[in-house]
Amino acid sequence: MGLKAFVKNIAENRQASLVSNLLDRFKPDILVITGHDGMIKNGTRYNDIYNYRNSKYFIDTVKQARANKNLKKDLVIFAGACQSYYEELIKAGANFASSPARILIDFIDPLIVAERVATTDFNKYITIRDIEDELRDGERGVNGIGANGKKKILLI
Repeated sequence: MGLKAFVKNIAENRQASLVSNLLDRFKPDILVITGHDGMIKNGTRYNDIYNYRNSKYFIDTVKQARANKNLKKDLVIFAGACQSYYEELIKAGANFASSPARILIDFIDPLIVAERVATTDFNKYITIRDIEDELRDGERGVNGIGANGKKKILLI
């Protein structure tokens, strides 16, 4: 497909402290922030950050990425994993995030979103409606505000 992707395996609790250096080094068009997550305390109290295993780390990483002064203003960010705190990920600055329905997502869903954004013409605005049929659970697993097409990807 001619895509250039950089993949870094970084524990969720270390992602926020490393993301700025990675953005400066690789200057990606797309940033995928993922790993493992999940609801705790029997899956109740969806609006409590302490009810998620790793959402706070993903949220902090998105905020750090958006605060980077060398950041491309049109960087596309996908953030989250299974059962992540979707609303706070979007509020933090992610274009796409998981999991609005607090369900387990397919591990490939973040890559599908990144691939579609990367292979979409930069003049076209892509939304979840353009991608949902390719995702295992559609909008229940991934949603977002959308983005223009891009070229480079960084996975952490």
